[in-house]
Amino acid sequence: MADDIIKQLPLLPLRGLIVYPSMVLHLDVGRDKSVKALEKSMVEDNKIFLASQKEVNIDEPRKEDIYRMGTIATVKQMLKLPNGTIRVLVEGLDRAELIQYKEDEEEFFLVEVEEISEDHGDKLEEEALMRTLLEYFEQYIKASKKISQETLATVADIDDPGRLADIIASHLSLKMKDKQKVLEITNVKERLNHLIELIHNEKEVLHLEKQIGQRVKKSMERTQKEYYLREQMKAIQKELGDKDGKTSEVAQLREKIEEAKMPERIEKVAFKELDRYERVPNNSAESSVIRNYIEWLISLPWTKETEDVLDINRAEKTLNEDHYGLEKVKERILEYLAVQKLTNSIKGPILCLVGPPGVGKTSLAKSIAKSINRHFIRASLGGVRDEAEIRGHRRTYVGAMPGRIIQGMKKAGTINPVFLLDEIDKMASDFRGDPSSAMLEVLDPEQNSTFSDHFIEESYDLSNVMFIATANNLGTIPGPLLDRMEVITIAGYTEVEKLHIAKEHLLQKQIKENGLSKGTFQVKEEALLKLIRMYTREAGVRNLERQLASICRKGAKMIVANEKKKVVVTEKMLEEMLGKPRFRYGQAEEKDQIGAATGLAYTAAGGDTLSIEVSLYPGKGKLTLTGKLGDVMQESAQAAFSYIRSRAEELNIDPNFHEKNDIHIHVPEGATPKDGPSAGITIATALVSALTKRAVRKEVGMTGEITLRGRVLPIGGLKEKSLSAHRAGLKKIIIPKENEKDLEDIPESIRNDLTFLQVSHLDEVLKHALLEEPGK
Repeated sequence: MADDIIKQLPLLPLRGLIVYPSMVLHLDVGRDKSVKALEKSMVEDNKIFLASQKEVNIDEPRKEDIYRMGTIATVKQMLKLPNGTIRVLVEGLDRAELIQYKEDEEEFFLVEVEEISEDHGDKLEEEALMRTLLEYFEQYIKASKKISQETLATVADIDDPGRLADIIASHLSLKMKDKQKVLEITNVKERLNHLIELIHNEKEVLHLEKQIGQRVKKSMERTQKEYYLREQMKAIQKELGDKDGKTSEVAQLREKIEEAKMPERIEKVAFKELDRYERVPNNSAESSVIRNYIEWLISLPWTKETEDVLDINRAEKTLNEDHYGLEKVKERILEYLAVQKLTNSIKGPILCLVGPPGVGKTSLAKSIAKSINRHFIRASLGGVRDEAEIRGHRRTYVGAMPGRIIQGMKKAGTINPVFLLDEIDKMASDFRGDPSSAMLEVLDPEQNSTFSDHFIEESYDLSNVMFIATANNLGTIPGPLLDRMEVITIAGYTEVEKLHIAKEHLLQKQIKENGLSKGTFQVKEEALLKLIRMYTREAGVRNLERQLASICRKGAKMIVANEKKKVVVTEKMLEEMLGKPRFRYGQAEEKDQIGAATGLAYTAAGGDTLSIEVSLYPGKGKLTLTGKLGDVMQESAQAAFSYIRSRAEELNIDPNFHEKNDIHIHVPEGATPKDGPSAGITIATALVSALTKRAVRKEVGMTGEITLRGRVLPIGGLKEKSLSAHRAGLKKIIIPKENEKDLEDIPESIRNDLTFLQVSHLDEVLKHALLEEPGK
């Protein structure tokens, strides 16, 4: 290998082009720096250094934008063209590496380059690689058809392996970085190996391109052939009058459309779509969409309806058999039936049953359908966020379907079912729309006769449907939607009602499900009452049913294991079967107490008694409230305290008591949050008792709110509170005068056992609740 030589030459940057040694080619030069570099080379010895730019789109390349490996070339010829550019004929001589840029030349790049000699290895190995490269190049020419056979003949005559590699590289369709890499490999053996690998990859790509082209061609030919044959088959079927194939299918659909008894406008739409379906090829995506749409139109009920059994007595009997209590709901259903019987035409009512879980809202809707002989359909709306769930999807979407309303009508098969919209308060809205707004049209009696579903597109009559919605919480139902429904509140069951439900429905059901019978298994009434009071605390009866199921299973085990013929569950046996009681309920005081009054509270699980205690001790008038009281109860305590201060003399209390004593008001069970506007008179009574040392009568319970002037305001939940008072053993209940109207809701057996004292002022409360003489 000859010694490397360092030369100083002008640099001509090339765009999108690489010149290898031994290559002769024309270049068009137009940039000022490049023209001056050519002029410099012509003045000197016609030598110039050619190096490529890294990025083609740079007009004024800097030093870092130019590759350092390039080619020393001789400028053979220069010709100025009319457009101002210069056409140059150059011949590549040797590889060279740029060492440094000379800073004294600013008009063009003057660089120092080191001439690089090629490294040769074993001649026989290089000869073998040359032959392999030529063979691969020949195969590449045949596959690409972009290089002529004359080029192959010219290349085949080259004996020098390095020059052969360079010439072949110049003819290949390679990326700039791959061509530059070939230039930078000075070892001839490595260069030959690298080119063989590049040509092999290019051959694979060309082969794949050819395969893809053939596959596309075959697919197009097959589609055209199928279309032609299908058209021929249609013509043959038409000539023969053959009913097979799509012709037969269309005839069947036409027959079904006629049988569906659709309204005239809907029938026209169905026949129009059927004509389209007949014209569209079977393998077309549109064909299945049209077919699906026609089938939905056929399957929907348009005129079929069940005949209502408008027998009021029968309906009332059915409702009473299935449900105990719920008088207002039953009364509303019977009113609807009575009006329908008289008028023979009425828009379906839209009822909304609101109440805690487990009170029988869903089962009541089933009973309504059964009582009037209508089909029953249920759609659960819990978690529905997409408006399309109600209104359906447009037919343009893949997998489009009607909404839940139309789907429900298809399942019902009649135009007048009882349609239950379960958990309507749990619908949500997000970026997919607001389903509660879509429900407005469904539930508006003035609009639902022309309900529009996006999939069906034609209006559908929902005016004969009896919609019943259920909800746990009215607060989450939007106002406009709530306005379209008749709300019936089911507050929950009282103890008496739960006892009847357990005896007449739940226990019988569980005895049957657990393989028992009335002759082998019984539960005493006092045991049922204890189960309701001590083992469940709920508004509904779900947990009660679970506990009854548990008792039945344990009874079945006793019968099988101990070979008993009969098991009778008593009050004492409950603890053996279910363990210690889980809950407790308030009890009346055993003695008359000073500073302690019994209030009546309403909870989600029914009524309960609430003891309010007041303690005095020397201080400076600080009022302390404990027992996790809500804002309303704290305000009631403040109002009672202010009222007593204003009436201290009339009540025989030291007017300066608040300056000498600190007062602590406590409601036991501090971990349980308590709030509500009915504890005012109880707190006031306990305060007066503590301040006057007059004991509160042990048999008296009370409920009512107080004002700063001592007036007693009405409260809610009197029925539940009365039941809790009766259960706790109280004899008298002090209630606001304005709650007199609610007494008729209280069961007669409870009214007979309790004395209701109606008051309108706190003075009357104190008269009934406190003993006359101060005691210990």
